[in-house]
Amino acid sequence: MKNKLVFFTGILGAFLFVITSLIGGFLIDGYDIFKQFISETYAIDTKYGLILRLFGFIPSGILLTIFCFRALHHFKASKWSRIGFYGIGIFYGVATIVVSIFPCDSGCNRELINPSTSQLIHNLTGLLTYIIVPSSIVLTGFGARSIGYNSFSVQSFALGSIGFFFVVVLITYTYSDYVGLLQRTVESTFILWIVLCALKVKNPKASR
Repeated sequence: MKNKLVFFTGILGAFLFVITSLIGGFLIDGYDIFKQFISETYAIDTKYGLILRLFGFIPSGILLTIFCFRALHHFKASKWSRIGFYGIGIFYGVATIVVSIFPCDSGCNRELINPSTSQLIHNLTGLLTYIIVPSSIVLTGFGARSIGYNSFSVQSFALGSIGFFFVVVLITYTYSDYVGLLQRTVESTFILWIVLCALKVKNPKASR
């Protein structure tokens, strides 16, 4: 895939994720982005949940997966880059598809009272995403530095570290009134990395 096509794949995947998350919140009366998870916008009992999953989150996951696997080739496939990009592609791209196919129960069942199989798969996939993706972003930073992409390397180190910090806070304060804000902060580091990586793929010689 040419640079511009890979670029647009990443940007569109990120845009779809963000816009679908925003639209989902607006469609639910009384939804609070500070207190509620993104998953609650497309939980099993939500009116527009299936539409959001089929036309928003699943296509986003597909595009993000393709982007990560194709963007890897623009980083000369160093060892750290391979591990990092595959980690993000699988545990963010593919995982976004999985959590959409297996939505959470009503209210996302935080107490896990008689959880459905879908809820358990959803939770396990989400947990793996938040554990693995920040570390994978940091690894892409090592790969970028090895080929002279110093600016992108620093960005990756920073976003991966910030993401990991807020993952720890999110897990520690799962029942906080700000759990929605914490989750969105974590997701923002992932999405911002996708955008910055896409820009680097489009202009590999810019601000090395």
